[in-house]
Amino acid sequence: MSTVLRVDARISGIRVTDESITAELVDGRTVSVPLAWSWRLMDATPEQRANLRLIGSGQGVHWPELDEDISVRGMLDGVPAERPRRS
Repeated sequence: MSTVLRVDARISGIRVTDESITAELVDGRTVSVPLAWSWRLMDATPEQRANLRLIGSGQGVHWPELDEDISVRGMLDGVPAERPRRS
């Protein structure tokens, strides 16, 4: 009999470039998504992108100047943020 142990993904480090958002996970995995998945980060300056903090014991990242949050689950599941539509 085999037993499957589910481990919640947690971020240990994050890197944002002009092209991507890359998270290093505590279990050794690396996940990267296009920067375009976050329109707020896409529109931000490099300094604003660098001002971040891990939240929820590494379950996500918060950019206080931008009011932007990205979860590791969203990165793993492939959930980009949609830009609000203007009326």
